Amino acid sequence: MAVRRRQRRGPGGGRALLAAVLLCVWGRAAAERLRYAIPEELGRGSLVGPLARDLGLSADELPARKLQVASAGKKQLQYFTVSEENGNLYVNERLDREEMCGASPTCSVSFEVMVKNPLNVFHVEVSIEDVNDNTPVFSNAALDLEIGEWTLPGARFPLEMARDADLGSNSLLTYQLTSDPSFSLSVKDKPGGKKQPELVLERALDREKLSSFELVLTAVDGGDPARSGTVLVRINVTDANDNPPVFSKSVYEARVAENLPVGSSVLRVQATDADLGSNGRVSYSFSNVPEEVLSLFSIESESGEIRTVGPLDFEEEKKYVFGVETTDGGGLTDHCEVQIDITDENDNTPEITILSLSSPVPEDAPVGTVVALLNVNDPDSGENGQVSCELSGEAPLSIVASSGGSYKVVTAGALDREQASEHRVTVVARDRGRPALWSSTELVLEVSDVNDNAPVFEEAAYSAYVAENNAAGALVLRVQARDADAGANGRVSYWLAGGSAGAAGAAPLVSVEARSGALYAQRSLDYEQCREFTLAVRAQDGGSPARSSTATVRVFVLDRNDNAPRVLWPAAAAAGEAAAGAPPPFEVVPRSAEAGYLVAKVVAVDADAGRNAWLSYELVQASEPALFRVGLHSGEVRTARAVSERDAAKQRLVAVVKDHGQPALSATATLHVVLAESLQEALPELSERAAGAEAAAAAAELQFYLVLALALLSALLVLSVALAVLARLRRAGPPAVLRCLGAQRFSVAGAAFPADFCEGTLPYSYNLCVAAPARAVPEAAWPPPPPPVPVLSAEELLGGDSCEKPSPSSNLLVGEPPANPDAPQQAQPNTDWRFSQTQRPGTSG
Repeated sequence: MAVRRRQRRGPGGGRALLAAVLLCVWGRAAAERLRYAIPEELGRGSLVGPLARDLGLSADELPARKLQVASAGKKQLQYFTVSEENGNLYVNERLDREEMCGASPTCSVSFEVMVKNPLNVFHVEVSIEDVNDNTPVFSNAALDLEIGEWTLPGARFPLEMARDADLGSNSLLTYQLTSDPSFSLSVKDKPGGKKQPELVLERALDREKLSSFELVLTAVDGGDPARSGTVLVRINVTDANDNPPVFSKSVYEARVAENLPVGSSVLRVQATDADLGSNGRVSYSFSNVPEEVLSLFSIESESGEIRTVGPLDFEEEKKYVFGVETTDGGGLTDHCEVQIDITDENDNTPEITILSLSSPVPEDAPVGTVVALLNVNDPDSGENGQVSCELSGEAPLSIVASSGGSYKVVTAGALDREQASEHRVTVVARDRGRPALWSSTELVLEVSDVNDNAPVFEEAAYSAYVAENNAAGALVLRVQARDADAGANGRVSYWLAGGSAGAAGAAPLVSVEARSGALYAQRSLDYEQCREFTLAVRAQDGGSPARSSTATVRVFVLDRNDNAPRVLWPAAAAAGEAAAGAPPPFEVVPRSAEAGYLVAKVVAVDADAGRNAWLSYELVQASEPALFRVGLHSGEVRTARAVSERDAAKQRLVAVVKDHGQPALSATATLHVVLAESLQEALPELSERAAGAEAAAAAAELQFYLVLALALLSALLVLSVALAVLARLRRAGPPAVLRCLGAQRFSVAGAAFPADFCEGTLPYSYNLCVAAPARAVPEAAWPPPPPPVPVLSAEELLGGDSCEKPSPSSNLLVGEPPANPDAPQQAQPNTDWRFSQTQRPGTSG
């Protein structure tokens, strides 16, 4: 079972934690380090410890927090894994302490675990404890010794030391030798706690009796259970070689830099032998050296010089310790120890690992939001492995150092997607070696859009000009608003927000297309009814919540010449009066009038505006063209010359009123003028015209009654035949005589008055005298109408007083006796008269 330990913080740890809180803007990296201890050689899936529980995470939080191992560095293998179900830490692959840490007295694996939502990093250290899984090993299967027969008892012969890859008590070796009366085993302590086995000669040898011996040397470690290894010791008894070789040092030390070129000399060992000849000639070789050393070093047997045969790497191994043996020609040996320290060179660039990158990040993220988590590792040591990080590039980001070689990239300012939709920065990691080495990696941070911009119209106020009488659906104006946001946040729709374009209960004058912003007229516009109107158009984006802005649109309706001039004076006679033969209004001009005499004023108006309403007057028809003229712009009808006796008493003038539109529209005004000194002189002419009209009306009425009588007679005949047939069929007696009595018809005559025209204020006042429509007495009327009321004839009226001073009660003269009693009554029309007099400055009737 794994052993778990948790590092406790002292007072200094509290201050460090406070400083970390002040430095980190968002979140908090764990200041404590979780420690676990497990034995080596655990199988895959073995439990290391309850990681989630130790971090204070409940089982319900695990899916959202996404607890995972985040390792970095080329030596940081994926030794461990975290269960997604329970958050426990398990072994991911077999761990061999000797392979991982070599001869290091301590062995641990440090890594980081990361949780999200919010983002945080915790440091975990797992100590790998040694187990006795390695057997003591001798480099050779057999040791050959040559001992001269002259060797005295008590002589010692060093034997090869066994090597145990384990550490601690598991690597403490004891030696045993098979029993033999001639030899015994002795152990000599060496530096570093190692023991050197030595073969001790107990009694003199006699080559002639026994020339060789075979003994078994056993090395036993201190593990539980103990492991052992053996080597065969073969002893050959020789003649006199009484001086063994001796090294000049028992321990040789050397310090070399890593990356030393292959073939470079490391050191030279040296041994001397006092013997002569072949017994004094020494050779050198490695003694009980692991394969790792043999792959990196070699020794020249003659000179004892040790050279490199492979690349040295400080990050792989910092120190090598191995034995060297020297042998003379007589077989005597000596051993020494070689210690080679590898010094670090700045040969490794910092390694940058992106543990987490939050991209895209919303543009409204607060300052200090963590957007990336980095781990920077430099395998070098000392200053060569001290790394500093910085950001290169223009971006509102900064990098904050965390513990354990971790760095956080946080926002240092407000983000604005409309200014920059993404930010590219380069993380540069640089060590403190000489020369310094550096590495870099690029971070691409995308900024997601937030609806922080309202639509903006191209203009705050628009003006549009539309000619009246436009077609319904005509384009009035196109407004456009732009939204700097993206996607739905930047999709703009248009709405009418108010204004004077429509009234309550009435359809609006314009509509707006939601997508394009085009304003269309809902109906035809009339300048005379509406000359301008304003409306508000609102642009709204599709964000949530939506943002909007408003622009004012002022629409001006342009006038077209669609209204003809309307004559106010002289007014046209009503249709009924014209059919009845009523005389039109007339003006009386004295025959003594001089040139320039004001006859009348043609008054007209035009509902249009501008040039379309500018009116001009022209006389197009006159009984005496040279007698009258009309003012071009005033409409005043004046005499062009003095009135003479030769001029006809009745004058008819037709004036045309034209506007200045394109094309021009016009109207005509007909003016009747009577040349007479007084109204009494003018009435005979008017009475003749009225009598003719009355006779025509009487004839028309008589024709109508004749047709009606014929129709009634036909109907009576048909009815009589029908009754006769019916009586015969019923046999009801003699047929009844049917008499048909015609209904009496009456003709009711009454006075008729034209409607008074009261529109506008004119600079002149007129009193109008017109005849009421004459009503003829039909000849077939029964009972006959009463005798007509006598009225004044035109001659009588002209002989009497003028109508300058009409009666206060009425301008109508009815029932006065005729001035000429001899005139026949039927020649007098049943006509009422109304008189007109124009009040002119400085003139009289």
